[in-house]
Amino acid sequence: MHIAFYIPLRVHFSLSQLSYHFVYRHIFCFLGLLVGTLDVVLDSSARVAPYRILHQTLDSQIYWAVACGSSRKEITKHWEWLENNLLQTLSIFDNEEDITTFVKGKIHGIIAEENKNQQPQGEEDPGKFKEAELKMRKQFGMPEVEKLVNYYSCSYWKGRVPRQGWLYLTVNHLCFYSFLLGKEVTLVVQWVDVTQLEKNATLLFPECIKVNTRDSELYFSMFLNINETFKLMEQLANIAMRQLLDNEGFLEDKSLPKPSKPLKNISALKRDLDARAKNDWYRATFRLPKDERLDGHTDCTLWTPFNKMHIPGQMFVSNNYICFASKAEEACHLIIPLREVAIVEKADSSSVLPRPLSISTKNKMTFLFANLKDRDFLVQRISDFLQKTPLKKSGDSGRKWKENFSVTGCEEFPELSSSSPPAVSPTSALNKQLASFCTGEVPTASQGLLKLFRKNSEELLGPKGAKEKMKEESWNIHFFEYGRGMCMYRTAKTRELVLKGIPENLRGELWLLFSGAWNEMVTLPGYYAELVEKSMGKYNLATEEIERDLHRSMPEHPAFQNELGIAALRRVLTAYAFRNPTIGYCQAMNIVTSVLLLYCNEEEAFWLLVALCERMLPDYYNTRVVGALVDQGIFEELTRDYLPQLSEKMQDLGVISTISLSWFLTLFLSVMPFESAVVIVDCFFYEGIKLILQVSLAILDANMEKLLNCCDEGEAMTALGRYLDNVVNRQSISPPIPHPHALLTSGDEPPLEIDIFELIKASYEKFSNLRADDIEQMRFKQRLKVIQSLEDTAKRSVVRAISGDIGFSMEELEELYMVFKARHLMNCYWGGSRTATAHRDQSLPYLEQYRIDLEQFRELFASLTPWSCGLHTPVLAGRMFRLLDENRDSLINFKEFVTGMSGMYHGDLTEKLKLLYKLHLPPALISEEAESALEATSYFTENTPTEEAATQEDREGRSGDSKEKEEKGTSPQDYRYYLRMLAKEKNSKKENIKDLPKINQEQFIELCKTLYNMFSEDPVEQELYHAIATVASLLLRIGEVGKKFSNRPMKKAEDYKANNTQDAVSEEASPMSEHSQNSTVEQQPQVDPEAQQEKQTLGDGDGGEGLGSPIQLLSDDETKDDMSMSSYSMVSTGSLQCEDIADDTVLVGCEASSSAARYGSTIDTDWSISFEQVLASMLTEIALVNYFEKKVDIGLKIKEQKKVERQFSSSSDYELSSSLSG
Repeated sequence: MHIAFYIPLRVHFSLSQLSYHFVYRHIFCFLGLLVGTLDVVLDSSARVAPYRILHQTLDSQIYWAVACGSSRKEITKHWEWLENNLLQTLSIFDNEEDITTFVKGKIHGIIAEENKNQQPQGEEDPGKFKEAELKMRKQFGMPEVEKLVNYYSCSYWKGRVPRQGWLYLTVNHLCFYSFLLGKEVTLVVQWVDVTQLEKNATLLFPECIKVNTRDSELYFSMFLNINETFKLMEQLANIAMRQLLDNEGFLEDKSLPKPSKPLKNISALKRDLDARAKNDWYRATFRLPKDERLDGHTDCTLWTPFNKMHIPGQMFVSNNYICFASKAEEACHLIIPLREVAIVEKADSSSVLPRPLSISTKNKMTFLFANLKDRDFLVQRISDFLQKTPLKKSGDSGRKWKENFSVTGCEEFPELSSSSPPAVSPTSALNKQLASFCTGEVPTASQGLLKLFRKNSEELLGPKGAKEKMKEESWNIHFFEYGRGMCMYRTAKTRELVLKGIPENLRGELWLLFSGAWNEMVTLPGYYAELVEKSMGKYNLATEEIERDLHRSMPEHPAFQNELGIAALRRVLTAYAFRNPTIGYCQAMNIVTSVLLLYCNEEEAFWLLVALCERMLPDYYNTRVVGALVDQGIFEELTRDYLPQLSEKMQDLGVISTISLSWFLTLFLSVMPFESAVVIVDCFFYEGIKLILQVSLAILDANMEKLLNCCDEGEAMTALGRYLDNVVNRQSISPPIPHPHALLTSGDEPPLEIDIFELIKASYEKFSNLRADDIEQMRFKQRLKVIQSLEDTAKRSVVRAISGDIGFSMEELEELYMVFKARHLMNCYWGGSRTATAHRDQSLPYLEQYRIDLEQFRELFASLTPWSCGLHTPVLAGRMFRLLDENRDSLINFKEFVTGMSGMYHGDLTEKLKLLYKLHLPPALISEEAESALEATSYFTENTPTEEAATQEDREGRSGDSKEKEEKGTSPQDYRYYLRMLAKEKNSKKENIKDLPKINQEQFIELCKTLYNMFSEDPVEQELYHAIATVASLLLRIGEVGKKFSNRPMKKAEDYKANNTQDAVSEEASPMSEHSQNSTVEQQPQVDPEAQQEKQTLGDGDGGEGLGSPIQLLSDDETKDDMSMSSYSMVSTGSLQCEDIADDTVLVGCEASSSAARYGSTIDTDWSISFEQVLASMLTEIALVNYFEKKVDIGLKIKEQKKVERQFSSSSDYELSSSLSG
């Protein structure tokens, strides 16, 4: 029920007078609900609270909201502040309008000052947006580190009823709030849980956004700008997927330039994300380095001398490049590196050429732009960037490649021609490089391996050779008309030449150009040589895999049948593995790199590999080949759209998932003859992934009839294999290289050859309407599906791997895994410590990829443990963490986590007590006395008792492992470590309670304290307190007797004399001393009923006075209840010398000597008891047995944990206040 406090401020009301207005709560109820609903619908940032203080004068129908609150306590606090700071001042005003003006000004001033204090320095978010962000945090319980990106008015469909409200999009969450006629709807969805995000059309609304998670489908509609909203949601979901994929969280761009004028209701984060989207498009369109940032763009025209026209388009300016893209697709693209710019000048304007700008390069090319709107500002920006551009040195770093370059056309690229003989013969060059390799230097080939190992082929003099020369001449003419190098005009004519085939002498140059790899190589001279030097002699998992695959890389080619080619391939792959340890090395990289080395030198091949792995085929070459799986999903979707008849058949056969990975990962190099596949690589470097998808569709289309008649996957794979084996390149001048795949396919009929150029032509004729933007859109959609599918696979793998050893069901383990993973991810974007994030390694097994630290474990332990200990819970959680952290890296994985949870939830009484017992031994219990820790060292360092030498060897091995990890840094972990761990698990025997070490008196005190706190707030806590007091007293006496007998062989006369001083205790314990000794020596886990009865009688009956009188351990929380005085723990003053048990524990004793001993004495180090004695004593108390044997459902705790962890409990407050007021 909504209640508004109607307070005419002209009259001074006290808090007691407010009760008069509760009479009118039913009158104002409907009005309040209606106003609240309208506020939510119309106001941009409103969240109507159940309580409000309104200001309204007697003669006015308008009220002003002064304060609001979610509970009666909160609104009362606001009223008290108004009473103390505002109401006293109103008495000086006589005019009601002056009162209203003063109140409004005062409240607005307070709000402005509060927002100013909470707003970080340099924050540029507008005031209205900041207000919405503050209300969002309060509404959904988000911390300050959770940033709001934007918010939108929309409707959420709950069933068949739309709920109008506000959609808040934060960096890590999608949140929705609606308050409609008293009914409140609150949604919080993490972006990492989103499995599908798409725009849909329904019968009621033409457009809506569907958000799918694993548990639900959410529909939102009635957006003012649905495209903007959906685009932002895509960006945020994509950031979350990157976080799951490679652990890259969102980092706000602090260097983003501030707008010249304030932007209404647009946050800095929204501007940041918009800039990121533009930067991504800009870099992808012009194939620029990953760190290039777009500064701005403007409409203009470009004069193209090859067709004497002014082409309309847009100019893009960034910190290192000036680019142009025509409005008509493929009419003209231009890239001008600022390092090549010599002159930028404003030309004279005319009616034909208004506001022109001329840019001249160092190689005498001039580009003329016109129709620039703000030419002066643009020239100034370009000048600023030119001043920051480092001049290209002509010295050491660039001398090597400049020696072979011609000044004709463009100074950056060599004039390669088949007619000009090389300066050094292939034989001498080969010998020179082999000699360099043998002397230990870092050889860098000055040209591709193909030129070094090419045999004198007759094809060079025949028709194929003539065809090759015609191609070269066509390209030379193109260079003359359109320019050469990075500043070349790229038009439809360029594409035509690429599709006709690139001459072998120009392949390396044009690959570098079209991929953009040349830019990175020029701007980072010497980078590759440094990597090679650093990586030489280093060994890790990546280098082992590289060595294993070196001789599998085109073994049929002569270039890789000798050490020169193998060594070059080794250096390039190893250098990249050290550049990008996240990827390291992936199979198929060796095949692609070997082809790159045939046409480029080592450094060029390295930078082409960088462009391929990091920009053109993103996420392809990682441990999970996510990028290839994403494009495989796109391929399946395109097959459904373009080849619907074949799509269903291919799905039934399961062929697409098999063929697409081998086709995409190796760019057809592993499934086609080399001479044909290299033509596809030519087109790929110009067109990108679009070409690979087109050719794949064309192959399926050409084999449709055969595939439709196939009965199984093997038959379909054979048909496709035969087709690809017979794709030939009749124009190739290189001698044919045997294709190993062809040996596997044979038939009675001679195979029909397919020309590669005809195949590419057919792919453009039938599937050329594919657009790069559409492919990127489909990539986002498939990336969500693939990554979430991989996460589900990881979850199932982890659960299956540990389900046999854990007492939880599969469903409970899956729920626990999601909670565990959510806690890890939450720390990534909310936690101040990045320990868990820093230690996450995608190359590790699934079980090791998500790990949590101590603080995260404490939070999970507090919410999931059945052993809740109140204020003592964090202490117990810390001990459990140290017990589970076997490798001492301050992190635990999921298996270790559920092992601890299962120990508390499952197993019999003995297993639970054994876990509790071990929580009070080192390493779980951190003791100040070395003797206490040394006693348990051998037990916890190894699974089985071994000799001292073996223990020392194990320690050295562990330290060696840690040093090895430190040396590796971020490189993939050594798999041999996991083999050793697996072998140790197999050899370890089942733990026996006889192996457990004894606990000393200090550890026993901690155990009693834990049990005392554990029973707090239990329904039968009084019985439990009495039971634990009895058991503690019994165990103390057992320890005393055990100490007496264990010391007798060492001390005879002195020990006898000391024992005589303990008259009452020793004499009373003598009837059971013999049994205690037997229990200690023989270590029998069970005792006979008579002995149990004897112990119980002694424990319960010991209430006498004198030296053996008991003392009581009472918590401060319990002293407030008189009944709790009967809850006490009985300990012997002769053994327990009143050490401090806890900060919140009070020791109550009968004697003054006990309190004196509290500070002056020490723990009795000779006192100890075994686990068997603890177990036997516990079994004598039925209350303790029932407590530890009762079943607790972890499912309820998991639901509670997942429910509203970060959600504001406004609805519950509202219901509570309504019930109270009603």
